[in-house]
Amino acid sequence: MIRYNLRCEKGHAFESWFQSSAAYESQEKRRLVSCPACGSVKVERAIMAPQIVSKKGREAAAPASATPAEATAPSESTPLLMAQERELRAKLKELRDHIVKNADNVGERFPNEARKMHYGDIEHRPIYGEASPDEARALIDEGVEVSPLPVLPDDRN
Repeated sequence: MIRYNLRCEKGHAFESWFQSSAAYESQEKRRLVSCPACGSVKVERAIMAPQIVSKKGREAAAPASATPAEATAPSESTPLLMAQERELRAKLKELRDHIVKNADNVGERFPNEARKMHYGDIEHRPIYGEASPDEARALIDEGVEVSPLPVLPDDRN
């Protein structure tokens, strides 16, 4: 896994984990990486300082990490963060699977169907489908409640 610091075109900074550098590039090319603050898919990697530990540094750090007082040090929190990330991904997958199972896939008709329901032209029902970032923003501006389906790095397209 690799963590990237990312920045959108509007300057929002955020971070995300990817299976590999190639996985990030593939998702970016398919416009699957978006800013959680504004939804922009114009995202780039921010400058990051690599964390390099020499063999000598690893040997010196091993005895120190055995003490209970240092077990909560930031360097020891990585396994916990990874466990939290796995749990979050499992919950997001569960949410997405529930939506797919219990809602109608209206595909590219999603923006029109959502508007019709919002304005009372058709009966409300759970739906999901496709919308461009611009279409999604337009729906939100109109007061239509929409939310993206979670896409996870291990999804196969």
